[in-house]
Amino acid sequence: MPKGMITGPQPDAVEAGAEILRAGGNAVDAALACAFVQTVVDPMMCGIAGFGAMQVLMPGKGVHEIIDFHGQVPAAATPDMWEDRILGETDDGFGFILEGAVNDLGHQAITTPGTLKAFAQASQRYGTLPWGDLIERAMRFARDGYTLTPGVQNYWTAPDTPGRVNVLDRLGYSAEGRAVYFDEAGTVRQIGDTICNPGMASSLERIARDGPEVFYTGEIAHQIDADMQAHGGLLSARDLADYDTQTDAPLWGSYRGLPFSTNRPPGGGIMLIEMLNILENFDLAAMGHNTPDYIRTVAEAMKIATTDKDAHVGDPRFYDVPMDRLTDKAYAASHAEAIARGEKAHVERLGTSESPGTTHVVTADAAGNIVTMTHTLGMMSGVITDGLGFMYNGAMGVFDPRPGRAGSIAPGKSRFSSLCPTIVFDGDKPILALGAPGGTQIAMGVLQVMMNVIDFGMTPQEAILAPRFSATSDAITVTARIPRYLCAELEALGYAIDRSAYSYAIASVHAIGFDADGNPSGGADIPYGDGMALAV
Repeated sequence: MPKGMITGPQPDAVEAGAEILRAGGNAVDAALACAFVQTVVDPMMCGIAGFGAMQVLMPGKGVHEIIDFHGQVPAAATPDMWEDRILGETDDGFGFILEGAVNDLGHQAITTPGTLKAFAQASQRYGTLPWGDLIERAMRFARDGYTLTPGVQNYWTAPDTPGRVNVLDRLGYSAEGRAVYFDEAGTVRQIGDTICNPGMASSLERIARDGPEVFYTGEIAHQIDADMQAHGGLLSARDLADYDTQTDAPLWGSYRGLPFSTNRPPGGGIMLIEMLNILENFDLAAMGHNTPDYIRTVAEAMKIATTDKDAHVGDPRFYDVPMDRLTDKAYAASHAEAIARGEKAHVERLGTSESPGTTHVVTADAAGNIVTMTHTLGMMSGVITDGLGFMYNGAMGVFDPRPGRAGSIAPGKSRFSSLCPTIVFDGDKPILALGAPGGTQIAMGVLQVMMNVIDFGMTPQEAILAPRFSATSDAITVTARIPRYLCAELEALGYAIDRSAYSYAIASVHAIGFDADGNPSGGADIPYGDGMALAV
């Protein structure tokens, strides 16, 4: 049986990580090599100027930590700078729509990025291979070219998200974006085309040679600073130099006696804990998978956690998050009683969805080390500094432009995100490691895959392929493989049903399960993108 495994949404990146495992690297090395390639071959989902969260478990070294590398508000920002430009809130509650889309597209949308700093710290603390070896495959793809896959190209050309700048406009916002991702006639590159990104190759070569310092305090930092000054950006050289990640012990929850570790706010792990605490009070297996009663019950837990997140969850360095209450099983039981009575939670919205511009990687090696990491650009700012090749995050779009709230703007503050890289245990043995891209739907997708495995005995692949649904507003969004006759029963109970055109949606979960002997079994969200799991 294989002892090592890696899974993620991009085959080229997964293969790069598998090559590292085959060469003797550990799970951290493999995750980082995979992630670097992801930033090249799926450049709207993630990038070295992005943010995220990485859970690292190394039992043999006594290490179990989460590196939080959320983007931070630049020092030039103020809490009320966009207060008079509000047009509305996205339907899923994960972002605000402002006049001129200043928070969503362009230089003011960018927060101080943490991805590259986190990759370097993980390599230094936990890795075994040289830093340059982890970047070499990404450099090769950027320099020599990679093949544009259906999953990536379909995302670029997907229908507009209401209230958001579309992906194609982000892709072609900068001159370098137009040169790399469009042909001479101005048409976006097609499936099967070879894409070379010489600017990205040059940046990665400098980072491999000079380390992350070149990005945060060196030559690349000076190029970034000059671009931001020239175009009215908030980000500065000082923000880059001052940035650091946070390393914490995981946040722990339990579901049906199985402990699980996840990330702390401003990440989405707290939502996962609250939802599972509520749902633990129901016999979901007896209800039946995706029956109307099951969907109603789970959707209500989703709505309750969404409401609590909107009201109470932000960066704990700036806002007092009521952690004890939101993770309390008695608090959850009171909500479960209301659900059992047939009560409906209400999710408040201003009116007028976060782009699923995110990616994930899960790795495991023969020594029992596990990494589960989600990294992202958020909504993608569209900005590429001439000659650098990489796009910056657009994470300012999720901050609340109204002062005095959990998600309000403040210098140095990180935004809430639904990222929740998670590991489930049976005693002290890992049985499932998972996470997902998918914007505000991440916690909802991870939740359902965990329940599919724990409550319904599915394998990781079966659990990922099962149809999903979500409720981050008063409506329940269902994917196209949930039958209409089941939805009709929910409508008869007074629920609005938003039927997706897609058979697979609600995050793109990737997972590795482990049997009693520690042997891995991978699951990839194949239909939603180009996902792949490789055993080594």
